[in-house]
Amino acid sequence: MKFEQSKYFKTIKHFKLVMPWGNYYLYEKFVVSELDHGIHFDWDKTKLLLKELIEFYGDNAKIGFISNRVNAYSIDPQNWSKVQKEHNLLLASAIVIYNSSTYLNATLEKHFSKTSMKRCNSLDEAVTWITGLNELN
Repeated sequence: MKFEQSKYFKTIKHFKLVMPWGNYYLYEKFVVSELDHGIHFDWDKTKLLLKELIEFYGDNAKIGFISNRVNAYSIDPQNWSKVQKEHNLLLASAIVIYNSSTYLNATLEKHFSKTSMKRCNSLDEAVTWITGLNELN
């Protein structure tokens, strides 16, 4: 389910960040990402996104991150460890999976992440998990 079709889009105040490769929905304590079909999310794109997130949340922010994988794309799994090493912005991440390929990719990415990362079967599961984390409350 695309995020704009979910109940969260209309019921919780957020800011929509449109980037050339996808959309990000910025909430007080977490971000939901939806990347475009066919892109490769590399370190250069990650750095541009981080600049925007730090500008929005501040230098010392600690947030959750939800990757809503409604589209097929590739990602450099080492992005996760680089983000944590250079910015320490993300407390935890959830990846919403829609097929076995996404599940396998998320499993690989989980090995590179030094913070908690959960594979979720729905957007509801991801939002419930992220918002329930003690570190974000």
